[in-house]
Amino acid sequence: MKLIYTLLLAIISTTLFSQDTYIQCGKLIDTKTGKILTEKTIIVSGNKISKIETGYTEGEGNDIVINLKDKTVMPGLIDMHVHMESESNPKAYLERYTNNDADVAYNSVGFAEATLLAGFTTVRDLGGSGVNISLKKAIAQEKIIGPRIFTAGKIISSTGGHGDPTNGSKKTIMGDPGPKDGVVNGIEDAKKAVRQRYKNGADLIKITATGGVLSVAKSGSNPQFKLEEIKAICQTAKDYGFHVAAHAHGDEGMQRALNGGVTTIEHGTLMSTKTMDLMKKKKAYLVPTITAGKEVTEKAEIDGYYPAIIVPKALEIGPKIQDTFKKAYKRGVQIAFGTDAGVFKHGQNGKEFGYMVEAGMPAITAIQCATIVNAKVLNMSKELGQIAPDFIADIVAVDEDPRDDIKTMENVVFVMKNGKIYKQ
Repeated sequence: MKLIYTLLLAIISTTLFSQDTYIQCGKLIDTKTGKILTEKTIIVSGNKISKIETGYTEGEGNDIVINLKDKTVMPGLIDMHVHMESESNPKAYLERYTNNDADVAYNSVGFAEATLLAGFTTVRDLGGSGVNISLKKAIAQEKIIGPRIFTAGKIISSTGGHGDPTNGSKKTIMGDPGPKDGVVNGIEDAKKAVRQRYKNGADLIKITATGGVLSVAKSGSNPQFKLEEIKAICQTAKDYGFHVAAHAHGDEGMQRALNGGVTTIEHGTLMSTKTMDLMKKKKAYLVPTITAGKEVTEKAEIDGYYPAIIVPKALEIGPKIQDTFKKAYKRGVQIAFGTDAGVFKHGQNGKEFGYMVEAGMPAITAIQCATIVNAKVLNMSKELGQIAPDFIADIVAVDEDPRDDIKTMENVVFVMKNGKIYKQ
C-alpha cells in the first residue's frame, strides 16, 4: 500500500511539473529582427520559453492553451526610468514630511501592480527613500504583485542639488545630510555613497548631474557635480558591477556625466549636437521620458499643484523634451525607453510609445527600445527582451498591430511574467 501511495505521488508530481503553456499568437513581434511573424505558438515550460512553433499547436494532458490568435504578442516591456515609491499629486511635497516608511511601502504596492498589469514586466527604479529596495525583494519573493525591479535605492546628489532630500526644508530640520543620505561633496564622499548603496542592496547608481524640475530649488539645469566626482562615482560603481544613470537637463552637466563614465542620460532636455555626438562616441543611451515632460507642463498650469519655485522650471523644460528626443534619434544617439512614471500615474507608461512615434520613430523601433535595447543596458540580453528559447517567459499582448495603431500599447490585454499569468 505504501509503495502504491509513493508511486501515485511521483506520478502526480511529474504531471504537475511537466505542465506546459501553449500561447497561440496571431502576430508575434521578433524584437531581434524587427519583423512581425504570424501564426506562431510559444511553448512555456516553468519560467522559461522552451520552443516557438509554426502554426497553432496544442499540448496534451493538463497543458494550458492560451488563444491570442487575434492579438499582437511581444516580450514583456521594460521601463528604464520609474519611481515606484511615489506618484504625483498636489500633496506630494507635504507627504514627504507626513508619510512614514510604512505609508510609502503600502502606497508602492498599488503602484507596482498597476505597472505590471500595464505590460511592464521589468523596470529600473531611479530613486526613492530606500523602500524601493524592500519593494524589489518583496516582488522577487512573490509576496506582492509587481514588475522585476532593478533599483538605485537613494539618488546620489550634491548639497542643494536635485536629489538633496532636505531642499525646501526649514533650517531646524535641514541638517547636513551626507553620503548615507545620498548627498556628497568631494571624491571620498562620492566613493562612500556608492559603497553604501551596494551595502543597502541597490543594483545600480543614479546621480543628479544637473538641477531638476521638481526639486524645491531654483535651477533646473545647472551642473551640480565636478567631473572628478562623477569619475569617482563611476569608477567605484564599476568595482561593484553597477552602471550609472545620470539625471541631466543642462548641456554642461551632461558632458561632464558622459566624460565621467555614465551609461545613460535621463531626460537630456537641453542637449546640444556636440553632446549628442559625445553620446555616440561614449556609446551612452538617452532615456527621453517624454511623458513626464508633457505631464509637468500640464500640471504647472494648475494653480497650486506645484510649489511656486517649480512652475517656471516645468514650463521651460517640459515642452522641450520631445523635440530633443527627435533630434537625438535622427542624429543616431542610442535610445533606451523610459518614462519617469511616478511623475505621472503608474500604469500609464505605454503613452511614451505614442510620443516616440509622433516624433518620428517607427513603432517597432520604439518597442525594440523597450525590450531588446533595455535588456542590453541591464546586462540581461540573454534572458530578457526577446521571445526565444531559453529566455525568461515575460510575454505581453495587445489588441491591435502597433504599426497601425500605436495607442494599442496603452492597453495591454495579456501579461505573463516569469511564466506566470497575471492578466488575461
